[in-house]
Amino acid sequence: MITASLKNYRISPRKVRLVANMIRGKSVVQAETILVGVVKKATSPLGDLLASAVANASHNHKIEKATLFVKEIRVDQGFVLKRSQPMARGSAYPIKKRTSHVTIILAPIEVKAKKQGVRGKKTAVKAAKN
Repeated sequence: MITASLKNYRISPRKVRLVANMIRGKSVVQAETILVGVVKKATSPLGDLLASAVANASHNHKIEKATLFVKEIRVDQGFVLKRSQPMARGSAYPIKKRTSHVTIILAPIEVKAKKQGVRGKKTAVKAAKN
């Protein structure tokens, strides 16, 4: 399992999930193309995180970039900075500055073997009888 993580990223998890959902399940090459084309603030750090995971795969497991896909990308909430905004008559309005923890898991693409159909079995049985 090839992983990389980004902790305490100072953007709300809700905003990061918009970009994370776009690359979930895609190949690494497709994910990089999507991240280049999307105009969101979260694309740059997610692109760096994806590049880090690919580097981990090539260095630690000797797996090529072209054979990987994004198996899982998880965006969790980090700590919340609590601030306040002065309001009318001496009151205060609370402001929550949220952070995100992002974890990405890459896996190699498995090539499925071609199943032998029903016709293949019947012809094999006929050939064995003759």
